[in-house]
Amino acid sequence: MISRKIIALTASASLSVSFLNTFSCLAADYSASDLFHLRDSLLGVSELTDTDDVNGDGKINVFDMCALRRFLLSSKEFVTKSFPATEEYVKLTGRTLISNDTTWLVQSGSAAEFTVTGKSAEITLAGDSSINNDENYRSRYAVLVDGEIIEDSVMSSDEKTLTLFDQETVRTAKIKIIHLSEAMNGAVGVKSISVTSDYTVPVVPEPKKELSIEFIGDSITCAYGVEGLSSSESFKTTTENFMKSYAYLTAQKLNADYSAVSYSGHGIISGYTSGEKNTDSLIPDCYELTGKLSDYASAWNFDDHSNDVVVINLGTNDSSYVSKDTENRSPEFVEGYADFLKTVREKNPDAYIICTLGTMGDELYEYVEVAVEQYSTSQNDSRIMCYKSAVQNQADGIGSDWHPSAVTQQKSAYVLADKICQALGMESDQIGLDMAADAEYILNIDPDKGGNAASYVGYDKSFWINMVTGGESADAIEAVISGISLKNGGGYRLEFDYTSTVDASLPVLVTGSDGKVYFESEVDAVSEKNHFSAEFTADSDDTAASVIFQLGGKDYYNVTLSNISLVKIS
Repeated sequence: MISRKIIALTASASLSVSFLNTFSCLAADYSASDLFHLRDSLLGVSELTDTDDVNGDGKINVFDMCALRRFLLSSKEFVTKSFPATEEYVKLTGRTLISNDTTWLVQSGSAAEFTVTGKSAEITLAGDSSINNDENYRSRYAVLVDGEIIEDSVMSSDEKTLTLFDQETVRTAKIKIIHLSEAMNGAVGVKSISVTSDYTVPVVPEPKKELSIEFIGDSITCAYGVEGLSSSESFKTTTENFMKSYAYLTAQKLNADYSAVSYSGHGIISGYTSGEKNTDSLIPDCYELTGKLSDYASAWNFDDHSNDVVVINLGTNDSSYVSKDTENRSPEFVEGYADFLKTVREKNPDAYIICTLGTMGDELYEYVEVAVEQYSTSQNDSRIMCYKSAVQNQADGIGSDWHPSAVTQQKSAYVLADKICQALGMESDQIGLDMAADAEYILNIDPDKGGNAASYVGYDKSFWINMVTGGESADAIEAVISGISLKNGGGYRLEFDYTSTVDASLPVLVTGSDGKVYFESEVDAVSEKNHFSAEFTADSDDTAASVIFQLGGKDYYNVTLSNISLVKIS
């Protein structure tokens, strides 16, 4: 494999001379994909081949890349050309299907990405049978130019042409066309890309990223109702937006490519049901297909689309069936889940598998753990883990039909990105994580200072404390959130809600395991609920810090602390 040091040759003063001497040797049958193969070869991503010796001098180096690039870019006259949305010209993300000269973006988040250079550029999109649906149930898509959304709409016609840009001077822009709604409500087609340019090949695919993640899930992964106005609003594709899904946000945070297989209402052994088992909505039945609808139900080529990580977020819909008779139905769920893990491993032999459940209810999470343990033991497979997703909080908003809001999806992405880093041995920046999420809630009472109190921690981790005798000082009774990890130089935001049955000024501190104070303040507690928010920076590493509420010094009153979080923000 070529050393990365060879890239430094681009700074050599002899580059221009060598380039002029070798350019004339170029053949006329090179393509944009050749340029990218040569680039990847020089960077050590792929193996070198004889075809990478573009200038024919018996050596493969950066001079070949320069010569090939010059050939691809040299035209000297502006012409209008049309290009298909194939891998020769675009990077295809997610599960797609090429049919009748159209590339169909089938699954949630499926996309076509490319860089285009010219004075003007436009794309022609295609609609499938879903254009006949009610407007709120057609395929939703977005088009981005240099990261800005220029079109966010539903596909309502057989064909639609959209101008990307049109100007007097040459522009180079990054384009993304992405399917925002889910596969059960149709696909979006990309027919062609038309460019007026003086480049020989003005359309080139965006490079693939080093990390690739597959997400297998249900409506939560589809971002069902993420833009819904309230929990009482019903399903619409117009309120589904995969770019606000935890899956998309996780991939963005980790700079990863992604693929999704997600269908609302689907499960492992039963889809969502109000009665009998729903066997029409099972992910294992359609996982190996490009899409479930008949037009896209071709076998997916796993060999050409390998993943480094596979995330499974299933069980929420199974719960509607299993929970009606958990004792007798949970073994079937465990067996079905373990069997599906075997399929996922067969199709992704080198991936790390991460299983999660809990955002809309964690009733079956313990059985996910059992299934993962049974599978791991029986298959001797250690490249698998599971974790419980944080249950959505009404304070973060609720989407349509009680689905996760954009805030909840973002929080879920922060947690999952950290789990992926742990699994792959990557360093996590922990930004966005609530460092108090798994902390221990303790009431410290100092009887020597006269303190006497009782406490209760609710299911939502609200902390209720009843002071019988407050003692001599504020520190006679302390509500402590312990076991918090801080990083030197990390910025943190402490937030909580609070009420008190009497007016009281309450000290709040963040302290280290050695008693060091990282932050201190006071809150004026009254009977009405108030919100506290403050930021601080830790100046040392600490694996056992605590948030402390000092409540002593006053008799016969109650304090309620809720929605306590300590989020790493920088």
